[in-house]
Amino acid sequence: MLQEREIMMYEMKHSVELSEEDADREIADGVQVFTALKESVERSQAELIYTIKEKQRKTEKQAEGFIKQLEQEISALKKRSTEVEQLSRAEDPLHLLQSFRTLNTARPTKNWTGVRVSPPSHEGTVRRAVNQLEETLSKQMKKLLEVELKRVQQSAVDVTLDPDTAHPYLILSDDGKQVKHGDVKKNLPNNPKRFDSCTSVLAKQSFSSGRFYYEVQVEGKSKWDLGVARESINRKGSITPTPQEGSWTICLRNENEYKALAGPSVRLSLKSRPQKVGVFVDYEEGLVSFYDVDAAALIYSFTGCSFTEKLHPYFSPCLNAGGKNSAPLIISPVNHTE
Repeated sequence: MLQEREIMMYEMKHSVELSEEDADREIADGVQVFTALKESVERSQAELIYTIKEKQRKTEKQAEGFIKQLEQEISALKKRSTEVEQLSRAEDPLHLLQSFRTLNTARPTKNWTGVRVSPPSHEGTVRRAVNQLEETLSKQMKKLLEVELKRVQQSAVDVTLDPDTAHPYLILSDDGKQVKHGDVKKNLPNNPKRFDSCTSVLAKQSFSSGRFYYEVQVEGKSKWDLGVARESINRKGSITPTPQEGSWTICLRNENEYKALAGPSVRLSLKSRPQKVGVFVDYEEGLVSFYDVDAAALIYSFTGCSFTEKLHPYFSPCLNAGGKNSAPLIISPVNHTE
């Protein structure tokens, strides 16, 4: 009994050490990301101020040039005015004629009609700066998601399909890694584990603690459901795939309509069509997240979930729709991102 207590104490201490390492890593990554974001904001602000001040400087320089020309012309006109006034008092006609010719050949003044110094327009300057900042933030967010995906991939598990749970119309590969909908209903025993209405199948593996992650290829399909389900999920008759009924899933409908089946459904706007979906679960945290693996993008997360029993990976290739949705769902080996 003493030895058991010592082993338990050692395991607890080791768990705390691992937890501290995870926390330190999260803090370091978080500080790095927020430092980069802070620098981006400060740089964008500095560029905005410089742009506005540079426009103002050019306006002032233009005005200074105009003012200098006007001052020169005013000075020249005053000088001519003085000379004309002096000539008007002259009594020598010959001198008056010679001086008049000199005045008449003086440099002409500029036509200032329509010349204005217009204040610079700053309309759109802030908006463009914010758009540029948004683009920078998007790049930083992508880097963050790449780091996040790489981390959750460390929790990869081997998943295989359980034929005892598969709907009779489903066709499973011999290695238990692929499933698709067939045209012929197989004559299978209707055991309590088998889905008899929804074209679904569970994995053999179940999880009641910790973290796990797996990836599924969905390329070529126009309809599918993926996620996790609790072991006691109803397998008979019509099923409403929602957390209230014991499943946390996302789905594709009509080739490009993605939804989180959250009860009610949440429409998802994705930048690209995922070809491979990663599913990550943190049991204690109550988290189920879905990733577009190739794009390293988060698709959706169920948060604040309350898990009280075993969870199984859940798959539904849906009906093959006359061959339009005949491609299989394929459980893929996880290639850790660089």
